[in-house]
Amino acid sequence: MDILSKVVQLILSLSILVIFHEFGHFITARIFKTRVEKFYLFFDPWFSIFKFKKGETEYGIGWLPLGGYCKISGMIDESLDKEQMKLPPQPWEFRSKPAWQRLIIMLGGVTVNILLAIGIYIVMLSVWGEQYLPTSEAKYGIAVDSLGYQMGLRNGDHILSIDHRMVEDFVDIPKTIILEEAKTIQVLRDGKTMNIEIPKGCISKLIQYKSPTFISARFPYEIIQFSPGSMAKKAGIHINDRIIGVNDTIVPFFDELRSVIKKYKNQEVILKVLRNKDTLNIAVKVSAQGMIGVQAKVLANFFTLKEKSYTIISAIPAGVSKAFEGVGNYIKSIKILFSQEKAYESVGGFITIGNIFPAVLDWHAFWTLTAFLSVMLAVLNVLPIPALDGGHVMFLFYEIIFRRKPSDKFMEYAQVVGMVFIFGLLIFSNMNDIIKLFR
Repeated sequence: MDILSKVVQLILSLSILVIFHEFGHFITARIFKTRVEKFYLFFDPWFSIFKFKKGETEYGIGWLPLGGYCKISGMIDESLDKEQMKLPPQPWEFRSKPAWQRLIIMLGGVTVNILLAIGIYIVMLSVWGEQYLPTSEAKYGIAVDSLGYQMGLRNGDHILSIDHRMVEDFVDIPKTIILEEAKTIQVLRDGKTMNIEIPKGCISKLIQYKSPTFISARFPYEIIQFSPGSMAKKAGIHINDRIIGVNDTIVPFFDELRSVIKKYKNQEVILKVLRNKDTLNIAVKVSAQGMIGVQAKVLANFFTLKEKSYTIISAIPAGVSKAFEGVGNYIKSIKILFSQEKAYESVGGFITIGNIFPAVLDWHAFWTLTAFLSVMLAVLNVLPIPALDGGHVMFLFYEIIFRRKPSDKFMEYAQVVGMVFIFGLLIFSNMNDIIKLFR
């Protein structure tokens, strides 16, 4: 059911994005009195699931859910309609319009995607506002895994800045380190300020890392649930209990509990448990994997989250800022593919995209991810690759600068090359997903 939920959310999100993107081409084409022959969600080779015609345009839903398209008369696109291009140009065709009008039509899709992201952020901010943990409020420091340790960080460190620039939202720290290709991290350790130099190769490892984060905020905790066959549950640990010690070792934080418990595989330990106002000593057998089968949650009121509320008016500049910040971050992520060793291995396809959606529908998460994907679609589409909008824009700029069009034959060949490249990238990214499943 989790997989089905993710698939449904992915298809719904991509459908929204494709419809808005193609509508951007459609509406700008109609503004300049250019005929649109087809407007389709999904592709329809050989047959369509549903279609109807209104005016000059056929609207429909194809059976192949890999996007959609808007077929504009007199334009060399993925349909490669050579017969139409052999006929004399007509006034309503794309090729008959001035270069500046064709440029606006080609940029219509990415423009609407950016506007859609802005619109989503504005509505989300006005409805839900913002809530986050300021880095300065992570008062118990951080817990790190093996990669964080390799980078020079230690449990209990307080992160002050990245490359001497403060990061406001604690959750943004990993993203900032990766996208800015950070060189140093400033931390407070045992009362002393330290400058940690990030070892060479760690950014590349972070990009390929399977764990969602290499650091987390340390927190006092209580037991929220047990895993199947939990040793702790069998021994008499209850929901809402706090484990504060293992044998003679004090473990006020969950990362410390996990670290200490692993030292006692297949052994019995005495857990010091705080239950309401009582302190209990309970004997528990540790599994061969070094676990006792408990899951923890942050104790309420131990962190002060920052909250912002917005009116529709105040959400407008904030929404615009978030959308363009997303554009900048995605451009940086593309740059990293070429600057970091083996970063290409992190490129994912539909499985990767689908997995970012939660297993249970959460509208806040859904619209956040849809806005992100809208920005991603806009940036990818404007890349100067034939068969993408950016490829057409590149050739239009050539025409405007040199005052001559590339030949139709050249455009056909460029379109084929672009389509081969895009399908190759699609196969590569989805093969990466499949390979990751077996690693």
